[in-house]
Amino acid sequence: MLKESLLGFFKKESATGILLMLMTLAAMAIANSPFKAYYDSFTEIPVVVSIGTLTIAKPLLLWINDGLMAIFFFMVGLEIKREVVEGELKDPKKVAVPAFAAVGGMLVPALIYAAFNWNDSFAMQGWAIPTATDIAFALGILSLLGNRVPAVLKLFLLTLAIIDDLGAIVVIALFYTSGLSYLSLSIVATTVFILFMMNRNGVVNNTAYVLVGIVMWVAMLKSGVHATLAGVILGLFIPIKNNKASFHALEHSLHAPVNHVILPLFAFVNTGINFANVSAKDFVDSVTMGITLGLFVGKQLGIFAFSWLAIKLGLGRLPQEVTWAQLYGLSILGGVGFTMSLFIGSLAFECTGGACFNLVDERMGILIGSLLSGVAGYLWLLKTTREK
Repeated sequence: MLKESLLGFFKKESATGILLMLMTLAAMAIANSPFKAYYDSFTEIPVVVSIGTLTIAKPLLLWINDGLMAIFFFMVGLEIKREVVEGELKDPKKVAVPAFAAVGGMLVPALIYAAFNWNDSFAMQGWAIPTATDIAFALGILSLLGNRVPAVLKLFLLTLAIIDDLGAIVVIALFYTSGLSYLSLSIVATTVFILFMMNRNGVVNNTAYVLVGIVMWVAMLKSGVHATLAGVILGLFIPIKNNKASFHALEHSLHAPVNHVILPLFAFVNTGINFANVSAKDFVDSVTMGITLGLFVGKQLGIFAFSWLAIKLGLGRLPQEVTWAQLYGLSILGGVGFTMSLFIGSLAFECTGGACFNLVDERMGILIGSLLSGVAGYLWLLKTTREK
């Protein structure tokens, strides 16, 4: 009976969002309890992998952020490729409105954050934090509304979030790289060329691609470019046209470990905020305010305004069965940044536990902004939709 109940829970769309929320609450509870030292010790466990002269030594936190999250980005790469080849991204007319919405949903939050932190060069490193949308969490909240929500609205959110992820990948590649190693980059380039030739010559063995991808990940890790980008690149090279069954099986096999293990674990090790030294001043700090308002205000304004602009320019139309009020509710949900915002925050303010920089913990703004967006978006859609 218990086994059947658990299997039923994990099959729900909302399961990932619920797990992320539970792991976040657990992390904050432990970080503010007598067990905080054990939490910090857990995230700082040294993990060393050595093969000959090649050594990778990192604390567990960074193995999760740099290693396990590469698998998440691999799944994102597969999703992007599937949507481009045979999904919503294949039809330019269907892509135009959510693409515009995604651009607005990144641009306006970044401008709001910059308005609060323009004179602080260190704080400006976090400008991209409020530009992200958490696909799993946002879709999980939307699924709580059941059949009240038109299927095309979910599809619109999924398309928007995938394009948003693509934008985040570009931002990470361009703005969050440091200390480049040209030797390592040359190895990365070689592996990309090998993947290209494999794809072009009709190689359909997914295992062969993954093995080359592992070499690329190690080289990327040593190059100064964030290693998770290797996951995206690998995903885009996995063949689909002559390899449909295998491609879809691979993508499907990643859903459970990524959504039910990797993302919740990532949330657990990155959200252990200790409130012992937090004061009211920290909640109105320029970084916290920039992220909170960027997510809660900037996302909904950017997504909705740019959707309206795309429709008025004749680039697309409002999906059938979807009202402007429902589109606005979806725009509010776009402010649930959470995992992707936390990930960008870990790059912007590099840390290995505790507060990430000496002014305020950027995770507070992410949690507040995502919570406000999730609750407000759910209540708005509850009011503007009817049960079928």
